[in-house]
Amino acid sequence: MRPNESCSTAKAAVAVMVLLAATLALQTAQAAPKFKVLHAFDPVKHGLAGVSDGVGLYDRLTLDAKGNLYGTTAGGGTYNYGTVFELMPNSEGHWTEAILHNFNDRDGDLPHAGLVFDAAGNLYGRTITSVFKLKPSSGGWTLSVLFDHGGPSNLLLDRADNVYGSIGKGEYGQGAISELVRKNGWKEKWLYSFCSRQDQKGLCLDGSEPSASLTWGPGGVLYGTTVYGGDSPYCGKPGCGVVYELKPEKDGSWNETVLHSFPAFNGDGWKLYDGVTLDKSGNLYGATYQGGSVGCGVIFKLSRRTDRTSWDETVLHDFPNTTEGCIANTLTFDKKGNLWGTAESGGTGHQCSGGCGVVFKMTADAKGTWKYNVVHDFTGSDGALPSAAVIFDKHGNLYGTTVLGGPGHSVGVVFEITP
Repeated sequence: MRPNESCSTAKAAVAVMVLLAATLALQTAQAAPKFKVLHAFDPVKHGLAGVSDGVGLYDRLTLDAKGNLYGTTAGGGTYNYGTVFELMPNSEGHWTEAILHNFNDRDGDLPHAGLVFDAAGNLYGRTITSVFKLKPSSGGWTLSVLFDHGGPSNLLLDRADNVYGSIGKGEYGQGAISELVRKNGWKEKWLYSFCSRQDQKGLCLDGSEPSASLTWGPGGVLYGTTVYGGDSPYCGKPGCGVVYELKPEKDGSWNETVLHSFPAFNGDGWKLYDGVTLDKSGNLYGATYQGGSVGCGVIFKLSRRTDRTSWDETVLHDFPNTTEGCIANTLTFDKKGNLWGTAESGGTGHQCSGGCGVVFKMTADAKGTWKYNVVHDFTGSDGALPSAAVIFDKHGNLYGTTVLGGPGHSVGVVFEITP
């Protein structure tokens, strides 16, 4: 081959490589999820009803059949005791906020939990001091207080619209799981009071201080977590938390079984402020508040053993450094079986001490190994301190909240990530 032919061939090869690289970069950019702030909360700005906006979003959003988003703010509003809000999309891609209720101290204070719909379109939620119901009508939404004890976790409804949650201190003062029965008014029934089983040192072997949301399992079983308690040999009093199962019995009672006490080994996570999520095979997934190699907690999986009576823990991700997140919240599966979540601190956002938090995705390969990937790194100006699980709409779009950050007064945002 003559030298000039060799040169021409080399140039052609370089051109093809450049073209392929450009195409790959374009495909990657198109495939990358897109982040967007749908609403930045501003207590000075007035909404449609002429009232002050809310501040601070501590829990997940709820979608209705039309694609409208509903949530609560822990503060702000007309009386500065928090709000219930709705965000409505329009054809131009913008979202409009409406304040559905302003709490006034008599009907609730500091709503930290998310909302849930019943079959009739009523919304249920809780504040620190109350469990409430919001009923829609042509004239707006009307709030009624169902129960004068509240808490930080989300509620669950059964098919009869009875309400379940961790409400009150229970018989032993260490927390209880309650059912609010909808019959001749709303009445509370304790399903289980924690710390009914203690060792000689007073450690609550069955767990104590349930503060996370519950999860339904097959056969009407409830799964949940506690912050303290358990019988781990690596943790002293008051204990480092458990994952438990509540099973309904034929006589109307509920039987509690501790599935796992944390930590299971040195370097494991401990303290569980968030709930667990089930996959289609009945495995449980969750995150701890502390522990792990650098103290940022771990993401774990609990799998039932072949004897069907005990469970094994697998650490899916141990945050090796704070740059990829720290302290994960409740996890959510997408339709493809990937796990999504938020970490309330960490990341590289320099506007926040210790990072502003991240949104992450975990994908399992054929061998069952999970890969962790940061999808969005909050900077502060686009949100900070995401403290709740994310949700998906029917198109696969992801929605979430932050407690702080955003433009203006930096008091929280609702965000969207589109695939």
